[in-house]
Amino acid sequence: MAAGATRAWWSRLAAQPTRAAVLALALFIVLGAALLMLPAATAPGRSTTVLTALFTSTGAASGGMAIVGTGSHWSAFGEGVVIALIQIGGFGIMTLASLLGLLVAGRLRLTTQLSTQAETGSFGVADIRRLLLGIASTTLVIEFALAAYLTTRFRFGYGEAPGEAVHHGVFYAISAFNNAGFGLRDDNLVGYAHDGWIIVPIAVVCLLGALGFPVLLELLRVGRTGVRGAVRHRWSLHTRLTLATYAALLVVGTLLTCVLEWNNPGTLGPMDSGDKLLNGFFAAASARTAGFNTVDTGAMHPATLLGICVLMFIGGGSAGTAGGIKVTTFAVLGAAILAEIRGRTAVDVMGRRIPEAALRQALTVALLGVALVMSGTLALLTMTAEPAEAVLFESVSAFGTVGLSTGITGDLSAAGQLTVIALMFAGRLGPITLASALALRARDRRYTLPEERPVIG
Repeated sequence: MAAGATRAWWSRLAAQPTRAAVLALALFIVLGAALLMLPAATAPGRSTTVLTALFTSTGAASGGMAIVGTGSHWSAFGEGVVIALIQIGGFGIMTLASLLGLLVAGRLRLTTQLSTQAETGSFGVADIRRLLLGIASTTLVIEFALAAYLTTRFRFGYGEAPGEAVHHGVFYAISAFNNAGFGLRDDNLVGYAHDGWIIVPIAVVCLLGALGFPVLLELLRVGRTGVRGAVRHRWSLHTRLTLATYAALLVVGTLLTCVLEWNNPGTLGPMDSGDKLLNGFFAAASARTAGFNTVDTGAMHPATLLGICVLMFIGGGSAGTAGGIKVTTFAVLGAAILAEIRGRTAVDVMGRRIPEAALRQALTVALLGVALVMSGTLALLTMTAEPAEAVLFESVSAFGTVGLSTGITGDLSAAGQLTVIALMFAGRLGPITLASALALRARDRRYTLPEERPVIG
C-alpha cells in the first residue's frame, strides 16, 4: 500500500515539473546546509550557526549572496561544499530551464523558441540525453579553460604555490561561469582591480554563463560551420534578441558607472583612466547577476546603485546561470511599449511578430518580479534602520541572484536574513518556473465574454 502511494506521489510530482523543480532545489539547499554545519566544514576558531549555513547554502546554490567570508570562514572541506553547491546549482538550473523549455515546445509546438533552436535546428524528447551532455560538456570546457588560465596567472603573476594557484583558479572559474560571485578573499576581487588579465577573463566567462544555453549552442554552431553556415542556419529570434539587448545594456551600464563614479574617491576616483574604464565595464558586466566586485559597492553614488538595481532586476539570458526577469522579457516589454506608442496593433521585433501569449507572460513575470522585490524591501525596512536605497539594493540583488551588497546583509536580524534567503530562492526559480507553468497550463476556452474597454491612464 505504501509503495503504491509512493509511486502515485512520484507520478503526480512528475506531472508538475515546476513543483518538482522547487522541491528539488529546496532539498538540495537543505542538504548543503547540513554539510556546512559539520565541524569539518568550518575553519579553526570559527563557528557556524544554522542560519549562516542555510544562508550560505542558498546563496551558493542560487548564485546569490553570502554573509561570511568564503576563504576565511570555511575550511578546505567547507569550500569544497560551497563550490559543489555552486556547480550543481548552476548546472541544475540550466538543465531545468532547458528541459522545461523542451517540454513547453513539445506541448505547444511553435509557441516558444527557447530551447528548440539548437545544434540540429530542433529538439524533441528523444534528444534530451544529447541536450544534457551538451550542457555538461559546454560547462566543463569553459570552466576548464578559465581555470587553466587563472591558475597560470596566479602561479606566475602572483607567485602562489602550485596547489594554491590551482585551488584559486578552479574556484573562481566555477564561480564565474555559474554567476555565483563567491570569492576566496574577503574583499572579493578588489585586490585585482588593477589587473585586467584577471578581471577581463572572469567578466567574459560570467557573460557566457549569463547568455543562456540556447544562445551558447547557436554561437558554438557558428564556430563549427563558419559565417556561411550561420547564414544558412539563421539565428533564432531568441538569440538575436538576447545578444542585442545584452550588448546594449552592457554599454549603457558601463557608461553610467564610469560617468557617475569617475571622481568618486571611494570607487573609481583614485584610478587612472584605463583602470576606470576597465572597472566600470566590470561593474556593468557583474551587475547582470555575476556578483563579483572590484570596488566598494557601499561607497557608490546612490544614482549608480539605482542604475545597478535596474541591471540586476533585468538579469541575464533565459535558460542560463543568471537571474532576474531576463533580457528577453525586458526586450519584449520594450517592443510592446514602442508598438503601442506608434499605434500598432501587432508587436514586431527583428522581422518577427511576438505572439500575444508571450506578451502576457513577459508582463506577468515582470510584474511579479516587481511585487517580490517591493514586498522584500518593505519587509526589510521594518526590520532595520538602514537607508532605504541600501535595503532596496539588497532586495534586488537577492531577487536577481546577483550577490552584490552594500555591506548591510551581515548586520540584518535573523528575520531579515531569512527574508533575503526567501528572495534568493524565489529569484532563482521564480521566472523560469512561472513562465513554463503559464505556458503548460494554457487552455483555450470555448466561449468569450462581452468586450468592454476600461479607462487607461
